[in-house]
Amino acid sequence: MVQLQPDTVRPLSNRLKRAQGQLNAVIRMLEEGQDCEAVVTQLAAVSRALDRAGFAVIATGLKQCLTEDGGADSLDTKKMEKLFLSLA
Repeated sequence: MVQLQPDTVRPLSNRLKRAQGQLNAVIRMLEEGQDCEAVVTQLAAVSRALDRAGFAVIATGLKQCLTEDGGADSLDTKKMEKLFLSLA
C-alpha cells in the first residue's frame, strides 16, 4: 500500500476542494430551479474534475511507488489495474 507524501497531498486536496465547490454550486442551481441543461453541464464538469483528481491520485502514487518504494519490482500491477478501472 502506498501512502502519499504530505507534499503531494496538498495539490490533490486543493483539486478536490475545487470540485466540492463546483458540486455545491450545482446543488444551489437545483435548489434555485435553474435550467436543466445548465445543471447537467455543470454536473458533467464536476464529474470530470473528480475523475481527474482520481487519476492524479493514482499517478502520484504510482510515481512515488516507482521512485521511492522499491521501484517497479514492488509494483502490484493487478492492484494498479484495478485502481485505474475503478475510475473508468
